[in-house]
Amino acid sequence: MKFRQLTPAIGAQVSEVHLGEVSRDPAQFAQIKTALLKHRVLFFRNQDITRAEHVAFARCFGPLEDHPVVGSDPDHPGLVRIYRSDNPHSYENTYHCDGLWRPNPAMGAVLRCIECPEVGGDTLWVNMVKAYDELPEPIKAQIANLRAKASIEHSFGAVMTPEARTRLAQEHPAAEHPVVRTHPDTGEKVLFVGAGFTTHFVNWSTPENVRHGIDKSPGASLLLNYLTSRASIPEYQVRWSWQPGDVVVWDNRSTQHYACNDYFPAPRKMERAGIVGDIPY
Repeated sequence: MKFRQLTPAIGAQVSEVHLGEVSRDPAQFAQIKTALLKHRVLFFRNQDITRAEHVAFARCFGPLEDHPVVGSDPDHPGLVRIYRSDNPHSYENTYHCDGLWRPNPAMGAVLRCIECPEVGGDTLWVNMVKAYDELPEPIKAQIANLRAKASIEHSFGAVMTPEARTRLAQEHPAAEHPVVRTHPDTGEKVLFVGAGFTTHFVNWSTPENVRHGIDKSPGASLLLNYLTSRASIPEYQVRWSWQPGDVVVWDNRSTQHYACNDYFPAPRKMERAGIVGDIPY
């Protein structure tokens, strides 16, 4: 197994390995898990694996989660089909952490390319540890104890009828998370807000922060916009151009990602196994 770092900030390509075998070999899996903590996202080319092997490899990291809107493959629970071809609308072309709207957002994911356009449809991943580390010290102090709400209602729910959107919000109420989380395996501080799901700070309106109404609005929104926009800094990113048979594994606790929606009407078919995460602290 060989690892080749792709950028100074994030990402490594892994070669001379077959992920179908990794799911049956604890020693190989241990190498991949260690490398994932170091590089945050790992890229594998030419992985001729079955759906069962895809799921088996992902389960080495932990139990898999379902998606309340997209759903799972009927024969492989936890394997979500993300097929795009007949609709130019996309939820993925925004910087986001998967499942931020859950009380326990995903630990990570294993994404496999089934079919992709010859040009376009790239995905970017972002190192959100670096996005936090390079914040100005006064901003770090200001956000140290802030918490924010994240919701599925204003993203996936936006195209639903009011009745369906209400049911979605009742079944999956907005979750509250620290703005800066601690990575449970490395102890690193992570900037944990994203444009895809974060809606607002829940404990901003204190005497220390708000003296006049403008300090609350637009003051809080301006700060949140600044924090979420840090995911767009190129120095924190790696960009991957897909080929059929590619598999990408990422640590969802320390990264965000963005799938470019620039390929309509070409088909783009991906299958993702999301891994159940822990409650951020």
